[in-house]
Parts: sequence; structure tokens; C-alpha cells
Amino acid sequence: YFLPYIKYVFYDAQIAAMHITNQQSGLLLTIYTIGNVLLYIPGGILADRIAPKKALVYSLWATSILCFAYAFTFNFYVALLIWLGLSFSTAFVFWASLMKAVRIVGTEEEQGFMYGIYYACNGISGAVVQAIALYIYGTTDDIVAGFFRAVLVGGCFIAVAGFLIMLLMKTEQNKDRDAASEFKMSAVGELLKNPIVWIFSFIIFCGYGVFTSTSYFTPYLTVTLGISPSESGVFAVIRNYLFLLLAPLGGIIADKVFNSTAKYLALAFLILAGCFWGVLVLPTGISPLFVSIYTLIPGALAMMLYGVVFSIISEAGISRMLTGTAIGIASIIGYLPDSIYHSVFGDWLDRYGSGPGYNMIFTFLSISCIAGCLLSLIIYWRNRRAGERRFEAR
Repeated sequence: YFLPYIKYVFYDAQIAAMHITNQQSGLLLTIYTIGNVLLYIPGGILADRIAPKKALVYSLWATSILCFAYAFTFNFYVALLIWLGLSFSTAFVFWASLMKAVRIVGTEEEQGFMYGIYYACNGISGAVVQAIALYIYGTTDDIVAGFFRAVLVGGCFIAVAGFLIMLLMKTEQNKDRDAASEFKMSAVGELLKNPIVWIFSFIIFCGYGVFTSTSYFTPYLTVTLGISPSESGVFAVIRNYLFLLLAPLGGIIADKVFNSTAKYLALAFLILAGCFWGVLVLPTGISPLFVSIYTLIPGALAMMLYGVVFSIISEAGISRMLTGTAIGIASIIGYLPDSIYHSVFGDWLDRYGSGPGYNMIFTFLSISCIAGCLLSLIIYWRNRRAGERRFEAR
């Protein structure tokens, strides 16, 4: 994911290197997002028909090649094709295969921990690569040359990741062939008609929506409480990077304490709803430092929740053979907050002002958490009844 979102770190450098406008910069990400939405389901189907190792290696190498192609062109029209190509190399079969691989390497009893470890390592490695790229970027005073070097760094790391998976990831070829031969296209229709798949999808929608929306605490602290941008930025770094280390802790709690991701998510959603509601009832005149520290609590809980949300797929009764397809369906719905929430929240802030606007945002997020809690309970109760029926049958 280095290249599609490269403007998040190198915004001005990308515009200068390509000689493009802000609108054209945004259009690249729009093309990428549209491509992702169209490819999630077919990519998920393909992920269930081929070995995850093969899908991951070829996808990573394709992404690396696109990085190098971009670095040596920096042409807007070529970049449009490259960003569309990135949809194929990072969202098509790669995403579903990645989530499926995380599920496969762990037992059904440690799914929460496996997904938690994935998100923690994802965040740490991403931060390291970005830091190295920024350092290389700063080795020259020429903004275009620095950006060129940063893109090459990203491409090299992606290529290395492909080689590491090729060397280290085991392939159970017989099982892969059996799964491919057993997979039927009719299973896609069955999944789409299965209400549990849709419940699973909207649990991800609620979890990801809350997780990504904790970023609004940053402007909330500066605009509403008058905290300086630099001080608010410190708390943002803690929420966005340091708290990634809490994802495995959420997995351990789900696996070892609750013995159920669904049960854990229901309680986590409920507590998180209370945290967002708590922001609304904080007394006026309270210390800005206290409020800043308080906002770290929902940030931590959101990370511990989102870091394990995909592991609920094992409790939803979806077979490993259909994991990729189910994740493809769920990803279309689950990541819709990126294209909905920010526009809606921005409109509220523009129309009603910062005070009422943030109250509406945090109220909405609290209601979203309650919805996520109820949906998780449906999965938990269904799974529990199924277990009781199996016990009675014995």
C-alpha cells in the first residue's frame, strides 16, 4: 500500500514531480478506489481457487514493477493507468489472499491473536518503510530527485517482501489443489444469499468506520479545546501508530478470556459507545490535557477492536475454502466509510459549526458502536446455538 496512498506522506513532492493540480492528485486515488470496489469480489473468488502463497508473491512483484514504472515516468496519464493497475496488484487477489493466509496460519482457537499480530506488524513495518523513505527523500535538496528516490525505496521493499514470502511461507499443494477443485461458482450465490455474510460485512463496516473516525479527535482537540496542532499531533501519533501494538492484546483477550471474537467485539463495541458518549458529557471548563488523555481511550479500544474484526469470520460458519470470496464481499461493504463518513462529517462541521458538528459526529459513532454490538451478538448467539445442537446430537 505504499504507492496508492503515497500522497499522504509526500503530497507536495508528488504534485511538484508530476506537475499536476490538487484535483488531479485526488483523481488518482479515486481511480484506485473505483478499481478496488469492482475487483474485491472477483478477486476473492480467485483467491479461493489458487494458493495464497502464489497470489501474494505475484501480486507483490506486480506492485513493485508498477512502483518502478511510476518512478521513471511521473506522467499523469501514465499514472492513471498505474493506479488502475495497483487495484489489480493490491486489491484484486492480493487482499483476500492476505486475509485468507492470516486465517490459515493459525488454528480456529487463535484467530483473534493472528489477526491482531498482522495489524500490529502491518503498522510497524509501514511506519519503518515510510521513515526510511523520508530519510532517503531528505538526502537531496531537489524535491523531484528526492521523491524519485523515495518511490524506488518503496518498490524495493515490496519486491523484498515478495521474495520473503516465496522463501518462508509454506505451501500445502495437495490441499490447495483439492480446494480449487472443490470450489464451485454456485457457492458465490449461496454466500450472497447467506444473511450471516451480510452481518459479517456490516460488523466490519462498523468496526472500520469507528477506527478510521478516531482521526477526528485531532481537529476536535485543536478547534474545540484550543490545543496547539503540535500537541494534538503527539496524541494523533500515539493513536495512529503506538496503539497498533495493542492489536495482538485484543486478539489474546478475544481468544483466551472470552473464547469468542464475537463476544469480545460485542463488549468492546458497547464500551466504545460509552466512550464516545462520554466526550459529549464532559463538563465545560475541564482541563484540555485531561480531555486529550481521555481521547486516547476510545483510540486504544478502536484499535483493539478493528485489529481482530476479520477473525469473526471463523465464528460466522464460513468455510476456509470460501474465505477469500466472503472477504471480497465484506470488503466492499466494510470499507465504505472511507467514501461516506468523511464527506458527511465534513458537511456537518461546515453547516453546523465545530461545537454541534462534533457532537453529531460522536453521537453517530456511538450509535454505530451499538449497531456493531448487536450484530456481533447475533453471530455469538447463532454460534452458541449451533454448538448446543452439536452437543445434543452427540
